[in-house]
Amino acid sequence: MSTINQPKLRSTRFTLGLSLKFPSVWLSCLLLAAPAFSQSQQSQEATPESIPRYRIQLKIDFDALSYSGSEQVRWTNRADRPTSTLYFHLYSNLRPDLPATPANALAAETEEPRIQITEVRSVASGAPLSYSIDDHGTNLRITLAEPVSSGNSTEVVIGFKGNVPEVDAEETGLTTHVVKQVSAALRGERETRRPRDLNFRCRGVMMLGTFYPMLAVNHGGEWSRKLEPSVGDVVFNEVADYEVRIEAAPGVMVFTSAPEAANQPENEAAKIFSSPALRDFAIVAGRSLRSEQTQVGEITLRSIYLPEHERVGKRVLVMAEDALKIFLAKFGPLPFKTINMAEAPLVAGLGSTEFSGLNVIASAYYVDFDSPAMRNLPEIIREQRPSVEESLEWSVAHLVAHQWWGAAVGNDPAREPVLDEAMSSWSALTYFKERYGEQKADAIQQDQLQGVYRLYRTFGGEDMNANRPSRDYKNSFQYAALVTTKGALMLVHLGRQLGPEKLVAALRRYYQTHFLKIASLEDLRNELIAQAPPEQKRAVARTINRWLASRRGDEDIAKPDPELATSLGLPSKPNQQRDRNALGAFARVGKFFWQQMTRIR
Repeated sequence: MSTINQPKLRSTRFTLGLSLKFPSVWLSCLLLAAPAFSQSQQSQEATPESIPRYRIQLKIDFDALSYSGSEQVRWTNRADRPTSTLYFHLYSNLRPDLPATPANALAAETEEPRIQITEVRSVASGAPLSYSIDDHGTNLRITLAEPVSSGNSTEVVIGFKGNVPEVDAEETGLTTHVVKQVSAALRGERETRRPRDLNFRCRGVMMLGTFYPMLAVNHGGEWSRKLEPSVGDVVFNEVADYEVRIEAAPGVMVFTSAPEAANQPENEAAKIFSSPALRDFAIVAGRSLRSEQTQVGEITLRSIYLPEHERVGKRVLVMAEDALKIFLAKFGPLPFKTINMAEAPLVAGLGSTEFSGLNVIASAYYVDFDSPAMRNLPEIIREQRPSVEESLEWSVAHLVAHQWWGAAVGNDPAREPVLDEAMSSWSALTYFKERYGEQKADAIQQDQLQGVYRLYRTFGGEDMNANRPSRDYKNSFQYAALVTTKGALMLVHLGRQLGPEKLVAALRRYYQTHFLKIASLEDLRNELIAQAPPEQKRAVARTINRWLASRRGDEDIAKPDPELATSLGLPSKPNQQRDRNALGAFARVGKFFWQQMTRIR
């Protein structure tokens, strides 16, 4: 997940390989839990010919909130044994864990998107294939006519159709986003990402983040089938080549994870979008969307925005351009040639989300403080102009960094969310340092990272390990305070310990080694230790363990603020009753509190 993933992504993910070996004396120091396998040890290396390929035909009925299409998918068996079964995730059918009541059942049908399978057949024979929908509608299981042996491929065609909900505009405003954050902080209630967060229409904008069946990741013959709602990203994919033909009504502008193909069909309303090496494929569409773009080397960088947000959209393009140049110089080239920065009316609780080639920020934060519309916002939020604008810039840099950490190099966001979040947030800090200097970067670190943890603890949040699965965190406020903050500050501390040059060298080596693969926390840990001189390796391992697998946040980051707690009417003792009314805190706030509540998470 972004705090402002990969298909966050948010949104997508990716194959693994570890080339560095260490003596057992050093391995004994690596105390963090590591995955039980490395994909490079279980599967053949992916080649351009063996990665999955999607050819999708899609027709969007913008006004009817629906779509239909088909996909031809090629899959190559890189395991060492044959298989006769394919699994695809139907992410739009994942439902949050709610009590089984008639009201909740009705909401699941009317307020959430849904995808249905209309046919499955073999490309080779054209014959229908047997299939079933398992795991509460979230997995498509296809039984092939013949087993696919190691190194061989199969192609299937899947027909599908779906619908998306119309989201109430009141759910997407800046005040609603802020109230949602206040409520999460005060009440500590559990929240989960919902399919409607990524698949909806609102304010004349349609977003399709998980509209098609996505191949599940296959680890050496074992399919990653399990899906469960959480506060983090749930989409987990390998890279694939995409060619997507999209037909929409005249006047509907369509922007996607991929650029438009060079050879477009003549005299057709449809457009073809094509790109290799994407983790996922997402779409933003609307009749009033505008865009502006620039070229950074071989990459086309585009900002997509609504007309009333033109000035902010142009600022986003400038910030993204600077971030892209910095990260290209430090980490290396990206595998795809288009990056879109788009606004969309995301619901409160989700400030941003990322896909390969397409980053999305909530329209609520595209605030032009010089426009007449600002009079409609509460004064207490209008006073937070510096905080909101700074948070937007942080989010732009953070999301651009996710194209390296999460898209080009993937990871399982449900199992190890700290991995891409740590590197993306550290990269955002690096952006501020390169663009504005050390003093500004230090202030950003205080506000965007340490301040979040401090407020979380002030509100009575419990310190926890940062290397847990995303399902273990209650809400985005806790996720940001623990996963994002601790992960990023671990890299800040390692930069002081190893030196900034060696830290960047370790991240660059990690990127090169696991490019277009799925990496693990163990892989990053080994690259960091490899950069340390022999006498420092134990210390580096202890630093990683301290930041991610221990509860020393108060000591290492910040202690709770009793004065702020008193000003907010929070209990001074654990068993005291807390004010449960989110709006009740509005009258008892300070500058620091509102800075944090207007952050993009």
